[in-house]
Amino acid sequence: MSGTGSVGGAVPATPDGPALAEVLSRHGVRYVVIGGFVAQTVLPGYETRDIDFTPATDRDNLDRLSLALHELGARVRTDAVAEGLPFSHSGESLAKASMWNLQCKYGAFDITFEPAGGGYDHLALRAKLVTIHGVEVPVAALVDVVRSKELANRPKDLATLPQLLAALEQEGLSTQVERPGPVDEPPAQESE
Repeated sequence: MSGTGSVGGAVPATPDGPALAEVLSRHGVRYVVIGGFVAQTVLPGYETRDIDFTPATDRDNLDRLSLALHELGARVRTDAVAEGLPFSHSGESLAKASMWNLQCKYGAFDITFEPAGGGYDHLALRAKLVTIHGVEVPVAALVDVVRSKELANRPKDLATLPQLLAALEQEGLSTQVERPGPVDEPPAQESE
């Protein structure tokens, strides 16, 4: 692991993505890392203060996610309480929110079930495994991260977009990619 975790309940300023990913993977959680952590893998010097995960939403996967969160000692992140708030959860209860802002000894992280642009099933189609400090981490394709940031249209996302678009251009890609799935065809014309 790349980090030592926190001391005295404090959350590290820079999250240890490989440590978090290792726990999720060991529990068999199907997920894709999105957002700033992906940007960090392609933009030199870019740092994120939290890691965003998008898990598969089937009940078995959410049950495994709940077990991983128990092992991590995950707590609800809030500005009011530095060590976060304890919360009880199960796969069923995790699914009742669209997003969870959490923290643990490895840092701050968010679980987002439906990020702008599509959830796990959409992202997993182009996700790739990146090895970081000996841990394989499934990360969303850069094109999907860019598209999500464009759709979210938040100031912090828009500030990063020029650099991410330049990284896409260096890879010879654009945000206009073919999307897998059914194509709506115009209705057939009746012949006379």
